[in-house]
Amino acid sequence: MSFSAVVKEELRSIVGAPRHCQLSEIAAILSFEGELVDTIDGEACLRVQTENYLLARKYFTLLRKTFNIYTIVRVRQNSIKQKTLSYILEITEKKDILRVLQGIKSIQTQEIMFQKNVPVNEMLLKNHCCIRSFLRGAFLCVGSMSDPEKGYHLEFVANNLEQAKQLERMIQEFSLEAKTVQRKKYYVVYLKEGSQIVDLLNVMEAHVALMELENTRIVKEVRNSVNRRVNCETANISKTVLASSKQVEDIRYIAKAYGLGNLGVNLAEIAELRLDNPEATLKELGEMMSPPVGKSGVNHRLRKLSELADRLRMQ
Repeated sequence: MSFSAVVKEELRSIVGAPRHCQLSEIAAILSFEGELVDTIDGEACLRVQTENYLLARKYFTLLRKTFNIYTIVRVRQNSIKQKTLSYILEITEKKDILRVLQGIKSIQTQEIMFQKNVPVNEMLLKNHCCIRSFLRGAFLCVGSMSDPEKGYHLEFVANNLEQAKQLERMIQEFSLEAKTVQRKKYYVVYLKEGSQIVDLLNVMEAHVALMELENTRIVKEVRNSVNRRVNCETANISKTVLASSKQVEDIRYIAKAYGLGNLGVNLAEIAELRLDNPEATLKELGEMMSPPVGKSGVNHRLRKLSELADRLRMQ
C-alpha cells in the first residue's frame, strides 16, 4: 500500500463531530468530484463518480450522518482499465439535492443549480475545525504524497486556479508555506518540507500516518548523520595518510641526501618517530616525544623537515 493510501485510509475514518465540519467536507468532495447531471427521465441528479473506494465510503457516510440521506451507489468496471472500478453515488430526490446544496451554501433558492469545479463557499470555512475537515475532503479527492523513504512531497491537484488558490489559502491558515504551480492543464498546491508535511497531517488529524512519517524521518536523519560522520572520518583518515606518506618520503630523502645525523635534536627525534610510526596521528607522535609536545609543535617540526627536503631537491 502506498503512503498516500495509508493517509487516505486514516482520513476516511475521521468524521468531524459538529455538523458544520461535516458540511465543509461534503462541500470539498462536491467541489472536486461532484456534478449535476440529468437522468433519463430528465430529472436532476447530483452525482459523485470516483475510482477511489475510500472517498466513496466517506461521502456515503457523511451524507448519512449529516442529512440522513442514503445515496444510490453503483459500481462500474472501467472500460479502458479493466481492473479498475468506478463508484457512482447519486442523489436523485429533488428535496434531498436541495437540502445538500443549501447545506453547503451552494444555493439559497429552491432552484437546483450546481457548477462543477467551483471553490467552496468560504462561509463554510470560517473556523479552523471546518478548514481541517475541508482539507481532509480535498486530500481524499485530489491529494497524494510520495513515499517518505524516497523524499518528501505532498500535493493537491486542482482543476483550476481558483480551486488551487483556495486550497493554498486554507493551508496557509495554519502557518504552512504551501505553493502553487501549473502542471499542464492542472494547478498543483504542494509542500516539500518534511516538517511542513508532518504539520499538515496533524492539521488533517491523520495522527497514525503522522507518527509513521516521523519515524521514517528520524531513521533517515540518523542514517544521514552516521553517513556524514563516516564520510568525514574517512576524509580525515585519507588526509592523514596522504600527509604521513609525504612526510615519510621527505624524511627518507633527507636521510639519503643530507643525513639524519646532521639534523638538530628536535628534528632528528621527530624524523625517527615518524619513520617508525607512519600511521600515528600528530597527537600520538607528540605524546611519544620526551618531553611530550603538542600537535602544533609536532606539525611545526614536520613542516621544517618538509621545507628542508624541498630545498635539497632544488640543489
